[in-house]
Amino acid sequence: MPKLLGLLRHAKSDWDDIGMRDFDRGLNERGRRGARLIGQHIRDHGVKWGAVVASPAARVVQTLDEALPGVEGRYDKRVYLADADTLLDVLREAGEADTVLLAGHNPGLQDVLFALIPPEHENDLFDEASVKFPTATFAVLELAIDDWSALGKDIGKLVHFARPRDLDPTLGPEA
Repeated sequence: MPKLLGLLRHAKSDWDDIGMRDFDRGLNERGRRGARLIGQHIRDHGVKWGAVVASPAARVVQTLDEALPGVEGRYDKRVYLADADTLLDVLREAGEADTVLLAGHNPGLQDVLFALIPPEHENDLFDEASVKFPTATFAVLELAIDDWSALGKDIGKLVHFARPRDLDPTLGPEA
């Protein structure tokens, strides 16, 4: 049975205190709105996530709290600002779950898309995701593997891609 991988980028972070450590920076109000909106979209999408793996950075923790209240994630320090290779290593340890939601940061999440989707599976959704993977974006990939330990390059297909601005134009870049 193929695996499903969800990718969730943290929502818009708060830059009011420029002296704050990057790791400790939380969400601003627009980010909280975007997280709640994409969270409702994730729930409406209908996938029950068997495992949630996330960066322990404040903005990711707050995104999950706003988007998917009550969902317990496994916070892994390796996910914080990780590159695609590190994220793939973390996912290879996902265990028995058929569906895994990975919540983290860019450019790592977008680079995971590039690593997993071969040219022959690029589609309109991939074209959108390759231009930009903005804050609070949610993507779903079908992976042609039976076990997470077999995760490798060029084994996926992007089957869903949603940004907050797709759901509410007031959360778009022009807002």
